[in-house]
Amino acid sequence: MAGRLDDYLRFHETALSLRGQRQQLLASNIANADTPNYKARDVEFTSALQGALARPSQGPTALANTNLAHQAGGAETGPGGAPLLYRGTVQGSVDGNTVDMDVERNQFADNAIRYEAGITMINQQIRNMLAAIQGQ
Repeated sequence: MAGRLDDYLRFHETALSLRGQRQQLLASNIANADTPNYKARDVEFTSALQGALARPSQGPTALANTNLAHQAGGAETGPGGAPLLYRGTVQGSVDGNTVDMDVERNQFADNAIRYEAGITMINQQIRNMLAAIQGQ
């Protein structure tokens, strides 16, 4: 029974977790708007969500470095194991920074609204379950 409840809420739980991680990434871009040579990063949410849902729920397995000469493996990944992408520049800056505050604020607000929508969906699912349990 608990497995079915987990499956029922898993999609929105995973989506909220990824939205929270993406919000941190976007906030990092905004915080580094004046950092020379900082490259704005983002993740494609759809592929991150698909990757997170495809993986088992026990979490990612980290590679162990048993020798200091070992190299870090693979590309840097973001939420859900999706690769972190560099945001393209609309207007370049003299110091090499690629953060466009208008784009970042827009993405930040869009992600926040979608996060709130996800919370609303989970609340509705819980209300529906309670109504079914209570027979209302």
